[in-house]
Amino acid sequence: MVAALHERVLGPQHKSLPPSAWGRSVREFLATAPHLDDLQTPVLTMDRAALDANTRLMADWAAAAGVRLAPHGKTTMSPQLWGEQLAAGAWGITLATGWQVQVARSFGVARILLANALVDPVGLRWLATELARDPDFEFRSWVDSAATVETMDRHLADAPEGVRVAVLVELGGPGGRTGARGVEQALAVAAAVRRSARLELAGVGGYEGAFAHDREAEAVAVVRGYLDDLVRLHRELAEIYERPAILTAGGSAYQDLVVDRLAGSADEPGAQGPATTVVLRSGAYIIHDDGFYSGISPLAAARTERPLRSAMHGWARTVSRPEPGLALLDAGKRDLPFDEGLPVPQRFSRGQGPEQMPHGAHVSALNDQHAFLRLPADGAAPIGSVVRLGLSHPCTAFDKWRLIPVIDDAAADRPRVLDLLHTFF
Repeated sequence: MVAALHERVLGPQHKSLPPSAWGRSVREFLATAPHLDDLQTPVLTMDRAALDANTRLMADWAAAAGVRLAPHGKTTMSPQLWGEQLAAGAWGITLATGWQVQVARSFGVARILLANALVDPVGLRWLATELARDPDFEFRSWVDSAATVETMDRHLADAPEGVRVAVLVELGGPGGRTGARGVEQALAVAAAVRRSARLELAGVGGYEGAFAHDREAEAVAVVRGYLDDLVRLHRELAEIYERPAILTAGGSAYQDLVVDRLAGSADEPGAQGPATTVVLRSGAYIIHDDGFYSGISPLAAARTERPLRSAMHGWARTVSRPEPGLALLDAGKRDLPFDEGLPVPQRFSRGQGPEQMPHGAHVSALNDQHAFLRLPADGAAPIGSVVRLGLSHPCTAFDKWRLIPVIDDAAADRPRVLDLLHTFF
C-alpha cells in the first residue's frame, strides 16, 4: 500500500507542485530529479537527514530506557512515516479517532492503540468485524467511565461470536482532558469493565501533557504527581487484568518524566496478574520543531548532546514591500502552523545563495494567505526572494498539506526533492 502511493497521479490539487508535474505519477515526477526551487511557494518541506536521525535517536532512547514506543500517528497521518517508525522498531502506532484507525488498518498496521474512547456505533461495528476477520490484529482503546463501558457494550451486542475489545482505563485529573477524575473513580471504571460481556481489562493509560505546558518546577511536580497516580492505579489493578497489561503515557514534552516514573513497572507481574509492557506514545519527535518542542523536549539541543533536529521548514516568497520595515510573504494560516508560536525567519535567498536574516527580523502575524515579516533593515527579503521559516508544532503543520516534499538538506543552497509524503486528514 505504501509503495502504491508512488503511482498516484499528481495534479493542481497538490499544493506547491509545478504544472510540469500534473498528469505524472509521483514516481515519474521524482525521476525528473526536481529541486526545491522547481516548486511553487508557499511550500512545507521535510528534511530527509533530520527525519532519519530523529527516528534512530528515539528508537535508541526508548530501548535504553526499557520502554516500547507506539508513536502517535495523528501527528503526521503519513503511512510512509509510520512504516519508517515501525521498521526502526516501534511496537505499534497510536491514533486518536476511529477513522484514523481505519486508515492505519488499510495500510496494514497490525498493532494499534486508540488513545481515546470509541463509542461511535459505526466505528464499533467496523472494529468488531475487523477483529473477527483478522485474529492477529491487536487493538486497545480507552474507557473513562461506566457510561462509556455501557455504551460500548450496547453497540457491540451483535458483534461476531468471541469478539472482545481490549480496553485501558484512562486516568485523568481535575482541569485535564478526558479520563477518570482520580484513582478511586478509575477503579470503579475497571470494575465496570470486569462486568462487561464485550470488553476486557488490558491496562491503564493517560496523558501527562494535559497538566503542564513548560519546564518550571511547579509544572514538573504536577506531571510527576499525575504519573505516580497512574502507576498506583496500575498496581491496584494488577491482579484483575484479563490479559498482558499495558501501562502507557507520554507525549513529546515530558517523556523523560514518564520513563522515570513508569519504566520500573515494565515486566513486573502482580501477585496473580500478568507482566506489564510500558508504552511511550510520543509522536512529534520524528519531526521535532524550531518552536514549542525545541524549548520543552528532554531531547532538545539545550538538554542533551545528541538532540532531535527540526525536520520541517516553510518556504515563502516576498510578494510586497508596502512600507519600510515590512515584507508580506505568500504563506499564511492555510499553509503553516501558528497555534504554538509564529514562524521564525531563518534566512532568505535572492536566487544567488542563502543570506542570513538581520537581527530582530520576526513574523508578527499571519493572515489566511500572508505572513507579516518585520525587518529592521530594508535591504533584506526584497520582492521575489524566498524566506526559509522555522516552524512550531508539527501536529498542526501536516494537516494543511496533501503532499509534503522531502528534501535532502534544508541547509543546502539548492536542495533536491527526494520524495513526496502523502497525508490522510
